[in-house]
Amino acid sequence: MADIINITQASFKQQVVESDVPVLVDFWAEWCGPCLRMSPILDQLAEELGETARIAKVNIEEERMLAAMFQVMSIPALMVFHNGEKVAEFSGVQSKETLKQKLESYA
Repeated sequence: MADIINITQASFKQQVVESDVPVLVDFWAEWCGPCLRMSPILDQLAEELGETARIAKVNIEEERMLAAMFQVMSIPALMVFHNGEKVAEFSGVQSKETLKQKLESYA
């Protein structure tokens, strides 16, 4: 099972930009109900995708600069990165199938 990675400003470049597989980044906060509903979906996604894609989380309360850099206005905000570029963005709770299909299209 692939683990979900917690991303900080210091690790963003290495873990996301320089990744050799697509990365889904979840911008979230502990007080956000919809964010908490996404958590088990992301766990399942990480398990199903294994090493073909990476799932990462950014706590916007702890990483305000990253949230500002990507203009996160509402959470959960989910962004797919491939070859160092943001290629897709979703807002709000998404289905596992929607996210899996998008990630697999870049794998």
